[in-house]
This record gives sequence, C-alpha cells and structure tokens, in this order.
Amino acid sequence: MNGEINEDVTHRIGVGWTKWRLASGVLCDKNVPLKLKGKFYKVVVRPTMLYEAECWPVKKSHIQHMKVAEMRMLRWMYGHTRLDRIRNEVIRDKVGVASVEAKMHEARLRWFGHVKRRITDAPVRRCERLALGGERRDRDRPKKSWGEVIRQDTAQLELTEDMTLDRRVWR
Repeated sequence: MNGEINEDVTHRIGVGWTKWRLASGVLCDKNVPLKLKGKFYKVVVRPTMLYEAECWPVKKSHIQHMKVAEMRMLRWMYGHTRLDRIRNEVIRDKVGVASVEAKMHEARLRWFGHVKRRITDAPVRRCERLALGGERRDRDRPKKSWGEVIRQDTAQLELTEDMTLDRRVWR
C-alpha cells in the first residue's frame, strides 16, 4: 500500500522456505545427484521466491536478503555449512544454479520488453506506469521506482529501449 516492498520480499522468502520444507525429502537426500537437486530447486523453489519480482523496485538490501536465503538453501542442499568455508560460486557451480540476482534482472528485463511491445490500449500495471513516466513521485512514494531499476539494468547491459521492439535482439 505504501509503495515499499519489504513485506513482499519477506513474504516471498517465507513462501520459498515453505516450498523448500515440502521438497526437503528430495533436496536433502544424499542419494540424489546435485545437478538433479539443482534442477528441482530451479523448478519448484526459485519460482515461488521470484513470483511477481519483475515489478519490484528492488534495493540492494532486498537483493541481499534474497541472495542470503538462496545460499542457505543451496548450502543445505549441498550438505555443507559456512564453517566449511566453501565459496558461494563453487556451490552454485556444483549445483548448476545461477544467482537469484541474475534471475531477477532477467525477469525484469523480460517484463520490460513485454511492456514496451504491448499494444497502446492494453491495461497497464502500476509499475508499468512508473516505468513509462506516467506518475510523478510524491513525498510518501518509495524512493526508488521500477523505472529507475530498469534504467540501471539496461545501462549495465548496454541495452537501448529500441532493442525491445525486436525480440531476437532483446533476448
């Protein structure tokens, strides 16, 4: 209601942990290969954590919370703790999972491409209005908007808004 997503991020992480607990029989079984556990994680747990994340005006703290939750799950799946001093990249590589931050970037940019290509009289989500400059920021609005996050993502990857019109180039 107030434009902040702290509660949404916390809720999504909690739902991810719920799915994790339901799937822990497979994910914590030492007889199941790590790559298969990674595939199962990518299909079951991660989508629940990233549901509707393409419209979030994320801050670094939100991304950090998601990364911490994901790494706790992956370490548990791998069978090691932080005391074993195994780097996050090594665990992600062994399990075959990309970082949650990269997946959030990917989802945001995919949604942005859909927004830019849609027909002009289609219904618009609030986050899309912000990205397209349809609303101005008042005092009680969040400090960071979805449009600002998209501009950072496109600048980081050196993409232009014109590239959204051609799907092959955009992908």
